[in-house]
Amino acid sequence: MKLWAIVPVKPLHRGKSRLAGVLSEADRYALNISLLVRTLEVLKASRSIYQVALVSRDPAALAIGDDCDVEVLREEGDPGLNPALQSAARQISSVHPDGLLILPADLPLIQPADIDALADLAATPPVVVIAPDRHGSGTNALLLKPADQIEFTFGLGSFSRHCQAVRSLGVDLRIADQPAVGLDLDMPEDLELLREMEFHLPGTHLPAVLSIPWRNL
Repeated sequence: MKLWAIVPVKPLHRGKSRLAGVLSEADRYALNISLLVRTLEVLKASRSIYQVALVSRDPAALAIGDDCDVEVLREEGDPGLNPALQSAARQISSVHPDGLLILPADLPLIQPADIDALADLAATPPVVVIAPDRHGSGTNALLLKPADQIEFTFGLGSFSRHCQAVRSLGVDLRIADQPAVGLDLDMPEDLELLREMEFHLPGTHLPAVLSIPWRNL
């Protein structure tokens, strides 16, 4: 199975601005790098992923992709997450992937087994697997098999938009309710929840790369 994963990355110095009240600019930059590296490593360790592609217009992020030995796609044209993903998907289409997994770089608890579980839900195409964020509003993972079924509409309220687009096609829609996929780091309360989940999710431990000052606040 040639399932490709695409990881979109905004400029690392701009990411996680809503954590400015609890993390310094330097700590947010370090956090963005740590999360990105960890996400790429998790995807590469998954038995289900054929290739990983990083898409960004940030030279620092692209350099990390090179260091992690993943496909690097330079974001060009109109700025924005959805145009970047559509462009990346078009580029990858030339190698005829069996499917695409869109995954953000800010899921600190995700493990290779979580990726494999998403892929297992897509065993019988045509199918789209969607994992919402913990609020049920955004989309934290989107797996398309085959790869070109719907346009990407990430952003506030994207979970319902993606679900509606899939239902309009009449293909199989699978909702993946996975705690590790549902938790992204956007707000200070996400950091606090992350600390709580470390103790309440069996076998879950915070990655060492997240040992940053917020723990002591």
